[in-house]
Amino acid sequence: MNFDFDRTVERRGTDSNKWHKYGPDVLPLWVADMDFASPPAVIEALRARVEHGVYGYLREAPPDLLEAFTERCRKRYGWTVPADAIMLLPGINPANNVAARTVCAPGDAIMVFAPAYPPMLRVPGNCLLGAQLPLLARRADGRYDVDFDAVERAITPATRAFLLCNPQNPVGRVFTRAELERLAEICLRHRMTIIADEIHCDLLYTGHEHVPMASLSPEVAAHTITHMAPSKTFNQAGLKASLTIITDAALRKRYDAARVDMVQATTNVMGYTAMLAAYRDGGPWLDALMRYLEANRDYLADYVARRMPGIGMGKPEGTYLAWLDCRGAGLDDPFTFFLERAKVALNDGKLFSAAGDGFVRLNFGTPRALLTEGLERMRKALTARA
Repeated sequence: MNFDFDRTVERRGTDSNKWHKYGPDVLPLWVADMDFASPPAVIEALRARVEHGVYGYLREAPPDLLEAFTERCRKRYGWTVPADAIMLLPGINPANNVAARTVCAPGDAIMVFAPAYPPMLRVPGNCLLGAQLPLLARRADGRYDVDFDAVERAITPATRAFLLCNPQNPVGRVFTRAELERLAEICLRHRMTIIADEIHCDLLYTGHEHVPMASLSPEVAAHTITHMAPSKTFNQAGLKASLTIITDAALRKRYDAARVDMVQATTNVMGYTAMLAAYRDGGPWLDALMRYLEANRDYLADYVARRMPGIGMGKPEGTYLAWLDCRGAGLDDPFTFFLERAKVALNDGKLFSAAGDGFVRLNFGTPRALLTEGLERMRKALTARA
C-alpha cells in the first residue's frame, strides 16, 4: 500500500494544542504530536465504532486486544507477555505517577536520567518524593551515553525506583541490551523497582532494536513496571490509551490498589478501538512511516550541519525528536529567539532539567515541506543577526 506522508493536513481549527498554542504566524515543531493522519485501518475502525452510535463503558482488558498486543510483543521483541499481566490505562503520564505511588512512600526518592521529558521530572514532586537526576554523558558528536558511575553515586538509601525512558526523550538514544542489563543489575542490587516508560519503542531507525527492560530475565521482570502505548507510533495521543505490563502478581496487585479510583483500569471506547486496529493492522503503515521519518531525520541532520553554524545535533536512534545544541550559536535564550525571530515554536530545553539549558527540541514528524519551511525560517533568523 502507498501512504502519502507528504500530504499537509490542515490542523488549525481542530482544537489541536500543537497548532493553537502559538499565533497563526508561528510554525509549530514542538510537542511530540506528528502531523500525519493515523493509519487508514485506525480511521476505518473508528468510523465503524462511531456509526454504531453507542459509546458505553469498556470492559477491562478485552481479549482481542490482549491477543493482538501479546502477539506483537512476541514477534517484535521475542518477549512472552502473559495476558493477565496487562492492564489498560488512559495514558502513560498517569501510569508513571501510579507506578511511583505503588513502589514509593512520601520521603522516598526516585531516579530519572537528565535531560528528561518534563512530565517525568514532575513525578517526584507529584508523589512527595525526592529526585536524583544523574546526567547522561554527552559526546562531542552529540550522542549521549549512560554514565554508570553517576548512577551509582546518585543512589541513596531512600532511592526506591528508577523511572527509565527508552527510547530516551529528548536525546533519542535507544539503549542497548548491555546498557539495560547493567542498569538492571544496579537497580536489583539496590532493591529499586524499574518503571520503564517505553512509549517510543516502535520508533526505531536502521541498526537499532528495542529491548523491553522486562524481557531481560524473569528476575528483572519481577521488579519492573512497563508502560507502552500506540499513541506516538500511530499518532493517536489524543485518544488517551496505554498499557501497563506487570508480570509479578503481588506488584500488580499493589499497582491496582494505588489507582484508588483516580485512574481507571481501562480506556475510553474510542481509544480502545484505535489501539486494537493499530496493533492488529497498522504494520504496513508503520513500516512506511519509519522510512519517511528516517529520511526526515537525515535531511534535518544534514541541513543543521551545513546551514546552521553554531547549532549541533546528534542523530536520534529512535523517536521523531531532535535535540539541538544551540550553545555555540551565541543565543542567550534559543527557544525565545526562534519563536520571536523565526516564528518557529520548539520545546525549550530548560524544561528538560538544567542539563537542557542552551538546547531546544524539534519534532520532525511532519511533512517534508513543513520541516523545510521551519528550517529555512530558523536559518534566516540566525543569518539576520550578523
